[in-house]
Amino acid sequence: MSDTKYNGWTNYATWRVNLEIFSDIGLEPGFDLDQEAYDLGHDLKAHAEELIDLMSQPGLARDYALAFLSDVNWFEIAKHMIEEYAEENAE
Repeated sequence: MSDTKYNGWTNYATWRVNLEIFSDIGLEPGFDLDQEAYDLGHDLKAHAEELIDLMSQPGLARDYALAFLSDVNWFEIAKHMIEEYAEENAE
């Protein structure tokens, strides 16, 4: 069994998607923090898929980009975002 962790994340795909898509946006309106991390993860995945659809042409490159998303641990990104938001807004 090989260890696929990357920079403290589950794997390279999770680290890269968090870095490239979510690390600078914070939790903009539209990402509901009152939901569970599992549900937020589904919203984050839908957002990433929409970005790929908007920013690419149909074809092989888009197919590979969408396939890359299947390796992402969406729950981990959602949990990280919820924890980061809680830390930033703690009194």
